[in-house]
Amino acid sequence: MASRDTSLHFRVVEGRDLPAKDVSGTSDPYCVIKVDNEVVARTATVWKNLNPFWGEEFTLHLPAGFHHLSFYVLDEDTIGHDDVIGKVTLSKEGISSHPRGIDRWINLNRVDPDEEVQGEISLVLQVVEEANAWALRCRVIEARDLAPRDISGTSDPFVRVILNGHTLETAVIKKTRFPHWNELLEFALDKETSGETPLVVEVWDWDMVGKNDFLGRVVFSLDAFQKAPLKGWYRLLPFPKEEEDAGGKLGALRLRVQLAEERILPSHYYQPLIDLLVESIVCPPEEEDVTPVTLLEEVSSVESRQDVATKLVKIFLGQGLVVPFLDYLNLREISRTTDPNTLFRSNSLASKSMEQFMKVVGMPYLNEVLKSIINRIFEEKKYVELDPCKIEPSRTRRISFKGSLSEAQIRDSSLEVLKGYLQDIMEAIVGSTEKCPAAMRVTFKRLHKRVSESFLEAENQDVKYIAISGFLFLRFFAPAILTPKLFNLRDQHADPQTSRTLLLLAKAVQSIGNLGLQLGHGKEQWMEPLHPFILSSIGRVKEFLDKLINVDSANEANEKQAWTLFHPTATIKEGYLHKHKADSLQLVSRFTFKKRYFWLSNESLSYSKSPEWQVRTSIPVQHICAVERVDENAFQQPYIMQIITRDNGSQLLTMYLQCKNVNELNQWLSAIRKVTVSNERMLPFCHPGTFRGNRWTCCLQADRSVHGCSRTHSAVTLGDWSDPLNPDVEAQMVYRQLLLGRDKLREKHQEFANKGTTWDPGSAVQKGSGANSERTSRAAHLLEVIEALEEAHDSFEQREKEEKLQSDSMPLP
Repeated sequence: MASRDTSLHFRVVEGRDLPAKDVSGTSDPYCVIKVDNEVVARTATVWKNLNPFWGEEFTLHLPAGFHHLSFYVLDEDTIGHDDVIGKVTLSKEGISSHPRGIDRWINLNRVDPDEEVQGEISLVLQVVEEANAWALRCRVIEARDLAPRDISGTSDPFVRVILNGHTLETAVIKKTRFPHWNELLEFALDKETSGETPLVVEVWDWDMVGKNDFLGRVVFSLDAFQKAPLKGWYRLLPFPKEEEDAGGKLGALRLRVQLAEERILPSHYYQPLIDLLVESIVCPPEEEDVTPVTLLEEVSSVESRQDVATKLVKIFLGQGLVVPFLDYLNLREISRTTDPNTLFRSNSLASKSMEQFMKVVGMPYLNEVLKSIINRIFEEKKYVELDPCKIEPSRTRRISFKGSLSEAQIRDSSLEVLKGYLQDIMEAIVGSTEKCPAAMRVTFKRLHKRVSESFLEAENQDVKYIAISGFLFLRFFAPAILTPKLFNLRDQHADPQTSRTLLLLAKAVQSIGNLGLQLGHGKEQWMEPLHPFILSSIGRVKEFLDKLINVDSANEANEKQAWTLFHPTATIKEGYLHKHKADSLQLVSRFTFKKRYFWLSNESLSYSKSPEWQVRTSIPVQHICAVERVDENAFQQPYIMQIITRDNGSQLLTMYLQCKNVNELNQWLSAIRKVTVSNERMLPFCHPGTFRGNRWTCCLQADRSVHGCSRTHSAVTLGDWSDPLNPDVEAQMVYRQLLLGRDKLREKHQEFANKGTTWDPGSAVQKGSGANSERTSRAAHLLEVIEALEEAHDSFEQREKEEKLQSDSMPLP
């Protein structure tokens, strides 16, 4: 059976010309991202800025059936509610129409409450004949996931049905987003009533004071159910009207959005492609030549190269061949480089693969090395500046209570602070040899050997170090120091002052990684006071790199073993959460949450009073059957999730956990869903409320064991470096890139074929002719594999269409 994989990648880059919402004439903007009205991410706040830069990326794995992606810009207020500035909404169809992705500025529009609808309604519609008269019967059964319109986080919904100017209404159900009506509304039909006459079903939130709030509508024509009844769930839609463009008055967002909807075939369909890629590495040509991997690089666009690199790294990790794969790419890159100063400076497949490899394999290592130092820099908020053009004497009260300091004193103080931070950073890095993952160390050892063999001249003796430090320092440590939020080192972006400190530290770490070669050649001469420290660190860096590549040969012998991101007992996520365990003997109270420290691994979710506490309570991962967010009105508190487990007697038990913000909530939801991906008997429905006062707070049902009123979301996860390896999905993405570049691949094949048919008596040309014959064969083989996969996709697509037609033609139960 084929499966579906939908990945939505979006980057909130920056905003411009946002309106001022604060009395200071600025705003404190942040973005909330929703998929079909469910919050999936929140950027950090950028303080006092009308042109904020966020640069935050998210990948979301979802079920195929989402409708809209919305970006809301809000102004954070410490008192009262945050102000909504505006929003950008992109439909799934609009995103899908750009297969290479959307990357542009989009004006913000006003937020209209009548458009903020969500949820579904269950209806049965039929036309019946009674006593020689025709009637339309509309049975309104229930609704789910309605928008909360009241302060309590719920609504008071009722349904209004309109036909030919006549209106009927259901009863109002108080304080719920999951109302049950089961009411029959009946209209008499005139002989003149046309089959095209619209039947409008509207859902409203009843308010005692003021006007009722609109919750959504569905429109049918009588033709749709005159011959046979309609029965099912129907998505609620807003009033039809053109979205008003604010004309840039609310500012704009620069967004990058790409949707990848893929049909994932059974594994055996991808095996020929995997075999071809593996053959490139296991049996490479004796000389630099064309292989399926090099052809993939040539036909891929520069924009897609990072994604291709990530997929290839994961494929070869799964095959246990990531070290030979990177060694193959690096050797090709080195052999094509004549000037050692330009080695790995381009965005080639080799450079991107090394970069993505470090992120996939080395993120826990990065956190262990840098996190405590970065946290201290954020907490201390010291004023640091070396550039005389940017020194602000008024800010020096943080340095001295004796009044303003001179520029020279500020520079001296800043220098000491920076040297102190740099000293700690370098101590952490050079002392991290044993913490560095073995796969990284072996890869760097191979790279060191290749560069040493290619650049033998005395003046190039440092190139073997720079090749490694260029990746480790310039593409790993320095970017993480510059923007710790983007490397999971912090939850928030740095304020402008801390950001400046991080920038100066990142510049220094880059110079150290370059072994000081660029010192004195740049425009920033004001960095010169740091040069002595940078130069004194070079020897320590070389010593560190020598130790790093002095890795036991046993690690190399084991490199063919398939690599996994985590040992089953390794901690995937940990941190403090507030916990409440619900049971049938006591009511759930908002005050019974206890602070506990949690650890998640592939085997268990465990917790104790503190990280140091020896006694832990442990829940086996295979016992988890749902992990879902909880409505705010359940406890009158936000950011709560529930973990439903099944004990040995198959009884369902629920534990409630509160997170500190929506991002932490989504991260925990995602992490637990990933480790339970193979669990059997996962629940398809659950209650997003809690059982209190002898009824569920969500659907108001009095039976504790009643069927859940909301669908579960076990397929919705955040994509990150800790994603489980999925060779079929990764191979499908590689196939998609080859399919997009098939015309280029055919041109290459034709070019090799044309060269291979020419003949000359000279032996050198005959050898070239043989080489071109090999190249032609490899290109032809790759084209055959692509065409076979395309045929398989077409076959599955046709089968799906036939199954859908058969399903649609079946009578309603």
